[in-house]
Amino acid sequence: MGTVAYMSPEQALGEELDPRTDLFSFGVVLYEMATGKLPFQGVTSAALFDSILHKAPSGPISINPGLPWELEHIINKCLEKDRELRYQTAAEIRGDLRRLQRDGSSHHTTVPIAVNSPIVDQATGPTAAKAAGRPRLIAGISLATALVALAVGIYIGRLLYFEPLPSPPVYHQITFRRGSIRTARFGPDGQTLLYSASWQGNPSDVYTARPEAPESRSMGLPRTQLLSVSSNGEMAVLLNARSIGTWVVTGTLARAPLIGGAPREILDNVQWADWTPDSKDLAIVRDVNGRNRLEYPAGKVLYESGGWIGNPRISPKGDRIAFIDHPIEGDDGGSVVVVDLNANKRVLSRDWYTVQGLAWSPDGTEVWFTSSKSGIDRTLSAVTLDGHERLVTRMPGTLMLLDIWKDGRVLLTRASWRRELMAIVGKEAKEQDLSWFDYSYPGDLSSDGKKLLFDEEGSGGGLAYSKSGGLTYAVYVRKTDGSPAILLGEGAALALSPDGKWVVAQSPGSPAQLRLLPTGVGDAKLLTRDSINHTWARWFPDGKRILFSGDEAGHGLRLYAMDLASGNSKPISPEGVVGTAYAISPDSQLIAAIGPDQQGYLYPVDGSPPKPIPGFVMGEQPITFSNDGGLYVYQPGELPARVFHIDLKTGHRTLWKQLMPSDPAGVVTIGPILLTPDATTCVYGYHRTLSDLYLVEGLK
Repeated sequence: MGTVAYMSPEQALGEELDPRTDLFSFGVVLYEMATGKLPFQGVTSAALFDSILHKAPSGPISINPGLPWELEHIINKCLEKDRELRYQTAAEIRGDLRRLQRDGSSHHTTVPIAVNSPIVDQATGPTAAKAAGRPRLIAGISLATALVALAVGIYIGRLLYFEPLPSPPVYHQITFRRGSIRTARFGPDGQTLLYSASWQGNPSDVYTARPEAPESRSMGLPRTQLLSVSSNGEMAVLLNARSIGTWVVTGTLARAPLIGGAPREILDNVQWADWTPDSKDLAIVRDVNGRNRLEYPAGKVLYESGGWIGNPRISPKGDRIAFIDHPIEGDDGGSVVVVDLNANKRVLSRDWYTVQGLAWSPDGTEVWFTSSKSGIDRTLSAVTLDGHERLVTRMPGTLMLLDIWKDGRVLLTRASWRRELMAIVGKEAKEQDLSWFDYSYPGDLSSDGKKLLFDEEGSGGGLAYSKSGGLTYAVYVRKTDGSPAILLGEGAALALSPDGKWVVAQSPGSPAQLRLLPTGVGDAKLLTRDSINHTWARWFPDGKRILFSGDEAGHGLRLYAMDLASGNSKPISPEGVVGTAYAISPDSQLIAAIGPDQQGYLYPVDGSPPKPIPGFVMGEQPITFSNDGGLYVYQPGELPARVFHIDLKTGHRTLWKQLMPSDPAGVVTIGPILLTPDATTCVYGYHRTLSDLYLVEGLK
């Protein structure tokens, strides 16, 4: 390690070093003192290395003509690139400098030195600076003595006062079981660690652990997720926690004492919560009228979104709330945002491909978060309140920041993070893995069950940056017989046309638009160019219209029917519908979707009043209409996922199938589920996270 401009060639090449390296660096300092310039220069480290390795410096006398040629000889010999031709010991340099001193004294040689050198600045002060351009004469003996003294002093100063490298952080692994961890917090004493985990495919529970002991202890709170721990020893938890998507979990907010006792329920349908520093109140996130809202206190809206809000954390002073703003429902791309108690919002970071996990630094001057510009391997970064970002640490795997204690210790998880595809094809119901790379997300299935549309959103197949400059995914199509996938282009895969020739993809940008990609010969086409932030889409059976969901600024999600010939769109639902779960009837007259009240409705395409879906259970999502006019539905968050057939005339429910991978470890959610109307082919996605919890010391 060292300052690049003073490195020897062998140090720049990473070779084994010896004392002759120090003599080269001494020569650099001596050159600088004699001329006022560095011998090797470059605007980048790479350019500096090239200069050190391949270029000869200008002769010192050419810069400062009054220098003795003997001094130039000494400097040049110090700066020999070949160690064998360089001075071999410091004693040799000392001897040559003494001879120069002796000869200079006997001949009374006067030598001008560089006007802009530090010697002039220190010896003569401001007067010399005003007299720039007039030669300054000092005796050769004084020059040699001053140069040697200053060079030795500066060089030794560099050695003595060069800031040492910080000690590397220390990682203490806390968990060792196979499964997924979603949240973790420090207890009030700073030594007790609390976390929520699902081990070996079992429901989530809350556990306690300590750094010195490898065993964790269950708190006996099944299907419960930890949200926050107050300074006086009270937990905020979600009871009956269930997934309503890949990233969002909802349940009943409750307060539970660390010392034991039954939780006390507070509020239903909450997704996140965080205690204030004084432990008197909670900031919460929940859905209201189809909008995701950050409230503090409960009922007072500080921010709302048509997407979703993640990881809200109140600042140490209690005057701000930091959170991650995800503009697209079901997608974890987004940015770090803070909002004050008067609802003034400030975006701190850029848009990230994936960003999850957030906490304030102990002094409240930075927000730390885990994110990635491309792929799913997140790194730990920090951003100040004026938007200055810096990297804190990176390591292989997907990092998730969970908490920071007052002394700077950090709780984070390192995970293997995958999305996989499973197909059940034919009457034999044989399962087949259709995953392509590391994050395969199902988009649509042809009506005959032979062709699958999906996208890759991870490090393996994601395109990372689109041609338009935004972050995006890669769209693929493949046959369900296991044939290789075909890359179609960039975007999120949404819908496959009835004839299989075209694909609707979500184009990157803000607001997100829709585009058409050909599955064969043809050119991509922009489908929409409006102010709607487009979320999801399905093709009408006639192939002439597209159903899509989206929201405009300040409004909730709606369903729109778009005529492909004219390009005109019209809303066919009220605001607040779920934007990623709907199905179109075979006759194209009805849309099965979830309304603002989370109940299932049949929305007529002609705009007539909707009717409730008979036999529908709150929280379920429609999959597809069946050939007999019924509807297939499932409950997201259930493990295994149970698919039911509903007779829309009677409301009678029949269990069709339970879906669960043979290896359940780390499976946190199942869905989306794609099913042909005749129920002969089913493709489902599932998210598998295998994570370990770490306590980290020494991060700065």
